[in-house]
Amino acid sequence: MHLKAARWPAWPWSSWVRIGGLGLALVAVATLGVAAGRAIEPDPGPPAPALSANRWLNSKKLTAADLRGRVVLVEFWAFDCINCQRTAPAMKKLDSIYADSEVVIVGVHTPELDDERVFSNVEKAVAKQGIGYPIAIDNDYRIWNSYQNRYWPALYVVDKRGFIRHTHIGELHEGTAGWNEVVRWIDALRKEPA
Repeated sequence: MHLKAARWPAWPWSSWVRIGGLGLALVAVATLGVAAGRAIEPDPGPPAPALSANRWLNSKKLTAADLRGRVVLVEFWAFDCINCQRTAPAMKKLDSIYADSEVVIVGVHTPELDDERVFSNVEKAVAKQGIGYPIAIDNDYRIWNSYQNRYWPALYVVDKRGFIRHTHIGELHEGTAGWNEVVRWIDALRKEPA
């Protein structure tokens, strides 16, 4: 039995050159976008839910109007969570880096344990850890559920138009790949129009 060799489609040679050139052009555009530190994203992500807490520490109640036109870093945490405690230095560092800018860091304290539901315990933990940025008290999990969050700690980077553009799950430490990615997103979003 004789087998015929597989053949390429009988297109003119110039068609193959055009197809190859188009492929190279697409790779070049994607590479330039990544090299410039920008992700190519046609979809801005889902809208960030409102921070609908009734009690706050270190701030008055923040509304959508207060946050409009600002980059917002939302951190879900609980004071007895060891991973959250290990993330606190990085969050305080971000707060100091962006203190005089259009970036707002908001901690959302969502309790995991019963003693974390007591407001005075949260106040003591915030003072002990030296946290100065606004803290929304989310004892009823309203904000947690609206973000469909499942983790302590979890960070959501929200752009000036109110869309979630980046999420970081787990501990954050200065100088790590996760830190660099969060900072890159914040810095890129600061340059975008409101």
